[in-house]
Amino acid sequence: MMLQIQDTLVTLDLAEEFFCCDLDRCLGACCIEGDAGAPVTLDEIGKLEEVFPLVASDMAPRAVEEVENNGVAYPDADGEMVTTLLDDSACAFCTFGKGGVCLCAIDKAYREGRVGWRKPASCALYPVRLRKYKDFTAVNYHRWAICKPAVENGRRLGIRLYQFLEGPLTEYFGKEWYAELKTASELWIKEKEDAGGKA
Repeated sequence: MMLQIQDTLVTLDLAEEFFCCDLDRCLGACCIEGDAGAPVTLDEIGKLEEVFPLVASDMAPRAVEEVENNGVAYPDADGEMVTTLLDDSACAFCTFGKGGVCLCAIDKAYREGRVGWRKPASCALYPVRLRKYKDFTAVNYHRWAICKPAVENGRRLGIRLYQFLEGPLTEYFGKEWYAELKTASELWIKEKEDAGGKA
């Protein structure tokens, strides 16, 4: 069963699961681990090319060289365009903060007012992944062991996944869409609790 919100089908995981990133514990591993970069659209590739010169100073020198030689993105095994990696591991656009926490160089520059774009939607929305079909978009939860600290932190703080991602989801789908998701999620949780189930 899924929640139908406008022209999307949303997994119930967004309502049921707890989630809140805990960078002190995971150290931003989602930007380092994995076998491919972050999915990007053609429009986002253009934005990556635009901000690259403005964020290069925060990137590792070898990562800058990798982007200069091979571009900001490449097709993965499925032919989907993803951000360039350094050594087939970390996203080339990584930078590192206190305690070795991996951060997005683009997001850092955005917060500092140096660029006007935060980062690719797939990064902002993670751990939500979108899959577009002819008549609808599926909004799914991507479970990954490295995000266990985020699940534990969300449960401790009482923050559901849809609540944690309110900003990115609103930015991507709009205020009306998010308001519908919030209402539907609250109703679903209440129904489960009223039925004696754990929500």
